[in-house]
Amino acid sequence: MVNREAPVVIVLAAGRSSRFNGERHKLAQSLGTSTVLGTTISNALGSGLGVVVVTTGALQPEVASHVAARDIVLLPLPGSPGAGESLGMGYSIASGVCARPNASGWLVLPGDMPMIKSSTLVQLARHLPQHPAVYAQHQGQRGHPVGFAAELYSELATLSGDEGARRLLGRYPSFGVELADPGVLLDVDTRSDLALLRELYAAP
Repeated sequence: MVNREAPVVIVLAAGRSSRFNGERHKLAQSLGTSTVLGTTISNALGSGLGVVVVTTGALQPEVASHVAARDIVLLPLPGSPGAGESLGMGYSIASGVCARPNASGWLVLPGDMPMIKSSTLVQLARHLPQHPAVYAQHQGQRGHPVGFAAELYSELATLSGDEGARRLLGRYPSFGVELADPGVLLDVDTRSDLALLRELYAAP
């Protein structure tokens, strides 16, 4: 029998940032005294849960300033030699899950969602023992993170491409956790998204 550890937060930070019009990757953009990705990781660490960051060499220095090397899963840059066609969000999720196979569950947190509160991660993790899949929602709107219990390990570990985990959310009973956290709906895809988050982050 496997001794299960506490749920683990998997921070996804291996995307291309293709929709963001800027010289630097969207995750490396400044936010307060940190960056978009740095703030997301700090919030994940603030939950007290284990944290694994799935990233590429381009962002490795940023990630390494927040977590130990053992908590970094390094993937090839999208489109680089050896990356193959299977890389994508699904592959990133699978890589993070396989890095912590003994966890009692995994919370999948996109690296471009720095407004999600640490307490949101804690509340989602509390629901994993009762549900195979959970997701955050705010005022009835579905958002992130999404969480999966240990029973779905074999399916999570074989995800690939850009399908992400949407298929699993459709296949298994999933539970929406209503949260007073508008950050579960806010991500950074464009420069206007970043400008809005900077305003919100600076607001008292």
